[in-house]
Amino acid sequence: MSKKILLTIPAYNCEAQIGRVIKQVTPLFGEFIAEVLVIDNRSSDGTLNKAVEEAELVDHMKVTVIQNNENFSLGGTHKVAFKYCSAHNYSGVIILHGDDQGALIDFLSVLKDSTYKKYDCILGARFSKMSRLQGYSRTRVIGNHIFNWLYTLVAKDRVYDMGSGLNFYNASLIDNGFYKLAPDDLTFNNYMLLASYAHKMKIYFKDISWREEDQVSNAKLFKQAFRLIDFLFQFYFLRKKFISKDFRDTKRVEYEYNVIYSNNKMVE
Repeated sequence: MSKKILLTIPAYNCEAQIGRVIKQVTPLFGEFIAEVLVIDNRSSDGTLNKAVEEAELVDHMKVTVIQNNENFSLGGTHKVAFKYCSAHNYSGVIILHGDDQGALIDFLSVLKDSTYKKYDCILGARFSKMSRLQGYSRTRVIGNHIFNWLYTLVAKDRVYDMGSGLNFYNASLIDNGFYKLAPDDLTFNNYMLLASYAHKMKIYFKDISWREEDQVSNAKLFKQAFRLIDFLFQFYFLRKKFISKDFRDTKRVEYEYNVIYSNNKMVE
């Protein structure tokens, strides 16, 4: 079997949406995705049980449900996914947030034409001309466009999204290991974008659809905005320090988890 991709679904308090997200992984993706990994980040609702319930219905792909030993936040959960990807020798990992805002089908074209093999990361772009937004407030759209413009200035490359919830990371980027210094909080993607430029990774932005219906955002907008400005300042004026600095608030040696369920179906 040729090396295939790991699809990871980070999930935190999304009991109402997680079933819909798992259903997005139709047999269309069997040629490219070897395993679906649902990571429950210590949800306080029924997300974990709902994920297992939905995974039990999948008969066309391997599905594994794990739970972090503690709440590692969004960035820490990405690190669990990256470690799992490396340990199982996958060619890369697609991250699809468990709150059902993104649509996996938007990435099918870059899988079919092998674009994903040519880049270190493919980043979902909610704000490109071809993207489709539903339910986003005008304030958030304007705020994102401002930060995308600032990122474009400092990165000296057109940035269409500073951090969405649908992305692909090639094993080449994961093996570099710079993600280990990234913050474990909700600014993980924002840091990773600038760090990817700093490490001269090849980046491709893919237009996607994005919607907010029954989702509840965990973002603390003002606190997050200040940290993004700090990233930009350090990246532009203190590049060496930015590359070498450990941005984690808690310096964990390992990001441990427990396997809750696996259907043990291997794709040939």
